[in-house]
Order: sequence, then structure tokens, then C-alpha cells
Amino acid sequence: MLNGYHINYETHGKGRPAILIHGIAASLHDWEYLTPALNEAGYETIALDLLGHGDSDKPDDPGAYNFDMQYAYLEEWIAGLKLKQRPLMIGHSLGGFLSLNYARYHPEDIEGLVLVSPFYQREQISPLLRLLNRRPDLGAMAWDLVPKWLIETVVSWDIHQRKQIAPSARQQIVEDYKRASPNILHLTHTIPEIEPDLPKIKPTTLVLWGEKDHTLDPTSFPVLVNALPNAVGKSLPGSGHQPHLSRPKLINNFVVNFLQSDTSMEAAHSIYSAEADSD
Repeated sequence: MLNGYHINYETHGKGRPAILIHGIAASLHDWEYLTPALNEAGYETIALDLLGHGDSDKPDDPGAYNFDMQYAYLEEWIAGLKLKQRPLMIGHSLGGFLSLNYARYHPEDIEGLVLVSPFYQREQISPLLRLLNRRPDLGAMAWDLVPKWLIETVVSWDIHQRKQIAPSARQQIVEDYKRASPNILHLTHTIPEIEPDLPKIKPTTLVLWGEKDHTLDPTSFPVLVNALPNAVGKSLPGSGHQPHLSRPKLINNFVVNFLQSDTSMEAAHSIYSAEADSD
């Protein structure tokens, strides 16, 4: 419990700790493909449901859904784990921003970063999401009224997700959307500026993204890679916003290879200089 709120999380495997942070309107189920690969590679995976998501508590007060509070809960939760080794931080979308923020304030306390389609600036957001972002109160009201079948239809509009994401995974996406608090829409409206501090984030970082991302501007990810002093990046042809779900074997291989390079940037660059192989 953190300040009276329950934060749900799961741990699997043994070894060095890896903390996995999902994106907005998702849950720890996002990592069901990556978790076994990390366990096999010698990592204990610790995946949480952010406040307002999954099986974690969902405060009724919209004021609880701002980035500073979400980050404060994450930071306190990590401290409560009392880890004996520095964790690897892995984040998707909003989880990527939370991971970057943690690296900004705890540069010596993490082993490295793996960022999948990371959100780090409001300008990345698609026009539709920007519209919702202008009036998150109205978006939250509409959220409750949207039926599951319509969410599934919207998810399937992205041809890359419809073809590549397994039906069971698509169903989980829909379930996670509906059980998340509508007030999570306030989160993106409160994202602080991080760009001036990106050159100060020193941990070795792997950034992976889909070339056909319709949620965040895919041209923004190389900018992030170039801004971080110790980062390598890879664009995945034919993938959308959730490559860890749509092309899990490929993502798993890239992540494990990155970890087995012993965070050597020279070795990492040699791995990611080639085009992505088909999975």
C-alpha cells in the first residue's frame, strides 16, 4: 500500500531485477511475451499496474491523475522493493517517459534503459489524442460510455496491429482500456518538459519503435536516440505502436542481445547497425 492505495505487481524468475512499466490504458499483461525471455536471460522481472490501471487502485479524484503524482508513486514503489541490485528499467509509451524520468533523478541507481515507442514530448501525440488532451474532462466522460466492441474496432483500424497482434492479446488490450480509470486521460496533459535534460541521462539505452506508429510520431524517436548520450535505436518496419505485442520474437531478440552485449555501446552499435531480420 502506498498512501492508502494498492499497487498491483507481479514478479517472475530469478536474477538481476528488471522493472517493466506499461503505457497509458494498459497493464502488466503487456509484458507477457517479453517476461519469459528476460527470465531465461537471467533477470527477475517485476511488472506493475500503474495507479489507475489494471488491478491497482483507481482513485475517483481526477486530481490524482497528474504526472508528478504518478511518478511519485512509482518512485516510492521502487524504493519499497528494497532491491539489492540496480534494476534495468523497461518502459512502453508513457512507461518509457516514467523510465526516462527515473533515470534523470537516479542516474547511478539503474543498470540501463529499454524504451519501446517511448513518449517524451506532447508534440509526438497524434492529432486525435491531442484533441482529447485539450479537454481531458470531456474525454473521461466519454470513456465510460464507449462499449468494448467499439474499442476493439478502433484497435483493429491499425492494419499492422490487426494482422500482427494475436486475438487474445487484442482482447487483453480492450479489457485493459475498459478497466482503466477514465481519469488517466489527464496524465498526458500534465507531462513536464524533459528535453533539456536528455543529454544528462547517462545510462546505456536501447530505443525500439514501429515505423508505422499511428499513436506517436515515429520521426520523433531518432531525435530521442540522438539526444541521449549513450543510446542506440532501431526502427521496426511494418510495426505499429506496440511492437512488443505485434512482433514479440523480434523485440525479445533485440532486448536480450542488447543485455548480453554487457551494455557496451560498441557492441550494441554493431548489433543494431544491421536491418531488422524478419521474425
